[in-house]
Amino acid sequence: MKRSIDFSRYSSIKIGPICEVEVIERIDPAYERLFLVGKANNLLLSSTPPPLAILGKNFDYIRIEENELIIGAATPTGKVVSFCKRHNIAGFEFLAKLPGTIGGAVRMNAGVKEYEIKNVLRWVRTYQGKILAKDLGLKYRQSSIDSIVYEAGFTLQRGYSEKLRQQLLALRSNQPKEPSAGSVFKNPPGEYAGRLIEAVGLKGKRVGNMAFSPIHANFLVNLGGGTYVEAMALIKEAKEKVLDKYGIVLQEEIIVL
Repeated sequence: MKRSIDFSRYSSIKIGPICEVEVIERIDPAYERLFLVGKANNLLLSSTPPPLAILGKNFDYIRIEENELIIGAATPTGKVVSFCKRHNIAGFEFLAKLPGTIGGAVRMNAGVKEYEIKNVLRWVRTYQGKILAKDLGLKYRQSSIDSIVYEAGFTLQRGYSEKLRQQLLALRSNQPKEPSAGSVFKNPPGEYAGRLIEAVGLKGKRVGNMAFSPIHANFLVNLGGGTYVEAMALIKEAKEKVLDKYGIVLQEEIIVL
């Protein structure tokens, strides 16, 4: 089944064309040729992206099985936090207000500070079957997952902490309100991408209707009608200036298609 999606409305950064996107409702290796966009919260789409797909409602579920929490990859992260609060389950408080689906969170090893998906993940299911977490190459904001994730199994541990949820939310209180795709760059070892962007004079820098936020330099924000070309110009300038001044190669956390 196909669905027409206007990515200038659907994506969190409000950039992208109108595309016909495959809606996946079953596990099938034929879908491996497609790029899964999830809720498009960390994506920057050009006018000519590759063939795209989203998971359908068949993969939006949460259930408890013995000592595991089984979650469909299309399940929104906010729904996971609510479920864990209701059932007194610990380890997922950091997902509060971290937009997207659990599949995207797994693939990017989403997290806040030391709280990451890899701390609670046991396995994922792809068209090849179950793959254990230890075999997924989970590192800071990345994994070696190269197949569509349909569901994931997590450690079931009691003791939900509202206090922890509030503390982690407070850490993100300085994030801008304008449309963005979250952090543009990963933090280099022992450094902060935002500090480096600010240090080379690009905090608040604007090209057309895109800008590095004056609130947090590692956020690329859409001021209204921003384009892919404008966003890429800022990304390119930041990488060049940071490399030139500090010899540090900034790596994108945002996924560019």
